[in-house]
Amino acid sequence: MEQSAARVPRPFQVTHRQVLTIALPMMVAHFSTPLVSLAATGVVGQLRDEVLIGGVALAAVIFDVLFTTFNFLRGATTGFTAQAVGAADRRLEQRMLLGGILIALVSGLLILLLHVPIGHLGLAVLDADGPVGEAAWTYYTWRVWSAPFALFNFVVFGWVIGRGEAVTALLLQVVLNGLNLFFAFFWVLWLDYGLAGAGAASLVAEGLTAIAGVVLILQRTDRHLWERPDFSTMKRMFSVNRDMMIRSFALLIGLSFFTRQSGVLGTDILAANTVLLRYYFFGVAFLDGFATAAEQLAGRAVGAFYRPAFNRVIRLTTLWGVAMALFVSAAFFLTGPSVVALIAPIPETQALAHTYLPYAAIMPLIGVIAFQMDGVFIGATWSREMRTLMLISLACYFAAWAVLQPLYGNHGLWIAMLLFQGVRSVVFRFMLPKLADRTFSPA
Repeated sequence: MEQSAARVPRPFQVTHRQVLTIALPMMVAHFSTPLVSLAATGVVGQLRDEVLIGGVALAAVIFDVLFTTFNFLRGATTGFTAQAVGAADRRLEQRMLLGGILIALVSGLLILLLHVPIGHLGLAVLDADGPVGEAAWTYYTWRVWSAPFALFNFVVFGWVIGRGEAVTALLLQVVLNGLNLFFAFFWVLWLDYGLAGAGAASLVAEGLTAIAGVVLILQRTDRHLWERPDFSTMKRMFSVNRDMMIRSFALLIGLSFFTRQSGVLGTDILAANTVLLRYYFFGVAFLDGFATAAEQLAGRAVGAFYRPAFNRVIRLTTLWGVAMALFVSAAFFLTGPSVVALIAPIPETQALAHTYLPYAAIMPLIGVIAFQMDGVFIGATWSREMRTLMLISLACYFAAWAVLQPLYGNHGLWIAMLLFQGVRSVVFRFMLPKLADRTFSPA
């Protein structure tokens, strides 16, 4: 929303209960997403073929780049919706929702039109050839057709979260992940469709969830308030979405580069690092719950133009986020060996994963403030600053990798990843006071 429309403060209280009411359901929702990834990796792992595990890992990188790059649709929709809620402007809320849906559908159709060159380019960049490349292509050519549904679902999730309806968001996420998991087990293991079954499982799950999203929109909106986004609204949406896309792309470049360099170090290292990263995302889901609370409440405070509520959001999400990071890291150290053994039955992969487990275990502590600040910046729609700071963090990551991996191999690669998370935490938190002063300035 425009800053001038929020000059009159609309006071509201931010409590521990409010934070937890949003964070706990979203924690479960985020928790279920990497659980599905872990389960899917485990399903393919039960075929006891490192080529298939590596193929899924490399194809998953392409979808990480595609879908997570477009995850700005969820973030921007959350920020705009939360600010509209803070300003009590239902018409603006629906206008922003419609704009997000239009962008999502057009983007999804473009991905389908260009999916063949996108897939070939992605596999070439990842040096995926031979049997591993063939396995990756099989998975990719099935799952890519889910693109329009997946991007539409991003907008629906962002809209629901921005409204503060965490339980509804949880139910949608459970539907998506539950369907994905069911069809993956059914088609891969029971019907022996292999990687084609794994890719088709994602396609069907995204499509059915999109149908549920349409029903939800029809139930929760007022048809009399629908109107086309005007020029100024679309200009701001494109500006924020562009910056968040660059930010998301930079983040995915870092993660994709990690996977690529793992493959350069060998198929066994690739398999071990894939297992650890999936386990890491599984644990970080807990931190994402409080990041989501920061998104909604910070965005609402900006929309209400009420600085005391914003400051309270920062304090409470910092407190709960750090406490959860300590818990997650401790859980990683305690449960890591048994989880690795469960999802990677190959002895060589297990041995390597045990060696590098401590790096994945301490990463939540290193990056907890980065997750929190992501939520705050998204809710406040500080997209330009988020983009710039992310690019700075990515540059530091590459500089660290260039020095550390040649010296220490996979240890150096993991240390560079830790520095990537740490730099994000520092630079985002450092800029926060200045941006808040500007946003809440009465001038």
